[in-house]
Amino acid sequence: MNEAKNFLARSEPGILLPRQVRTLSLGLFLTAICSALICFSASFAQNEKPGSSNLASVEVTGSNRYASEQIVSVMAMKPGTQVTREDFQTGADTLSKTGLFSNVRYKFSTTPAGAKVTYEVTDRPTLPVAFDNFVWFTDADINAAIKSTVILYDGTAPEAGTDLDQVKEALDKFVLRRGVRGDVVYTVGSSAITDQREIVFRVEGVELPVAAVEFSDELAKTSRELQERTPDIVGKAYSRSAIETFEFERVRPIYLAAARLRVKFSPVTARMEGNASDPNVARVIVIAPIEPGPVYTLDSIILSGYSAISAEDLHAMVDVKPGYSVNGMAIEASWVRIEEAYAKLGYLDATVKLEADFDDKGARVIYSARIKEGPQYHMGQLVLTGLSTEGERRIRNAWRIQPGAIFDQSIYEDFLASGIKEAFAGLPFHYDKIGRFLQRDLAAAKVDVLLDFQ
Repeated sequence: MNEAKNFLARSEPGILLPRQVRTLSLGLFLTAICSALICFSASFAQNEKPGSSNLASVEVTGSNRYASEQIVSVMAMKPGTQVTREDFQTGADTLSKTGLFSNVRYKFSTTPAGAKVTYEVTDRPTLPVAFDNFVWFTDADINAAIKSTVILYDGTAPEAGTDLDQVKEALDKFVLRRGVRGDVVYTVGSSAITDQREIVFRVEGVELPVAAVEFSDELAKTSRELQERTPDIVGKAYSRSAIETFEFERVRPIYLAAARLRVKFSPVTARMEGNASDPNVARVIVIAPIEPGPVYTLDSIILSGYSAISAEDLHAMVDVKPGYSVNGMAIEASWVRIEEAYAKLGYLDATVKLEADFDDKGARVIYSARIKEGPQYHMGQLVLTGLSTEGERRIRNAWRIQPGAIFDQSIYEDFLASGIKEAFAGLPFHYDKIGRFLQRDLAAAKVDVLLDFQ
């Protein structure tokens, strides 16, 4: 027995007797089983949520602008992951917050493969995106940079929402990566050229002066009037929207007056000279492409809807005659003149709706002027506030339209321009502000004149 004990005591480490082997094997087996159960339980706890199920598929319908796959990628809902009803609602909220969709709804069904969810959306109107003073880059470069990070960007953006925020963030990173130090901001406005509302991005904190403007067409190049007006933009900070406004207000009238009725202004571009990173050295040369179009001749004017003024008198108010080139500015003034003639006769709501039928091949144009006269208004009451007794007496004596008489708007405008001042001549006080309002009574065809002296 003692020899046996001595033998056990002398046994080398790692040499096991048969009983030890059986005992240790069972322990290792139980340990392995427990480890597997623990790992499985941890994995289950990590991947499963109470009330969750496997996401078999997700689809978006109703959008005419984006593919289902594009919209799904915004929600970050991937088939094969575990989802709950709360996740479905989160996806709907994500789409709503983009500002691109309205009426976001979803429905889901459970199949042996898992949950299938379908979102129904309606596209919300978006606005074109414009870049005002990004003189360092082309529009193509800028749009490409935005598209690389903003999944649903297509050259337009909503007026508010996470999609618009992402566009701004993409522009922030783009200009910073290109070495431009400035803050990207945006405003919603209307294009001077297209009159279309748009979202205009610009870089604040960097102003590069315009050194020159290069018009592509000879008429603009040689116009003395334009040469006199170039200081409006030359020497000022480069701004595409400011230049487009200049084209609409200064350049366009020159072409209309020359019968270039369909002149087209392409988007302006800019060329950098000098050190683009140093506003004190950099120069911006603006390139303004213009397509003048043909010189148009008036074919005829077709009038309709008139009765209070004869056709002969209406035609006499139009400066341009058939067979002659059309001075676009003069003919626009003619329609204003016709509306003023109606207002003089009490037709305060009269409008002229104009349509032009262009024959580009023959360079001729036919104007169709549809006149909507509306009611003939008569004078109602003269309501005065803020006057002294003497002041009110003078104003009423100076007012020239009697109650019930046809309301001549030209008399009203003359009274505001000079009649009030003449009525107050000799009085020791004056009025800083005069509020005025014409209150129409359509049913009675009467108009009250309200004047508030402050």
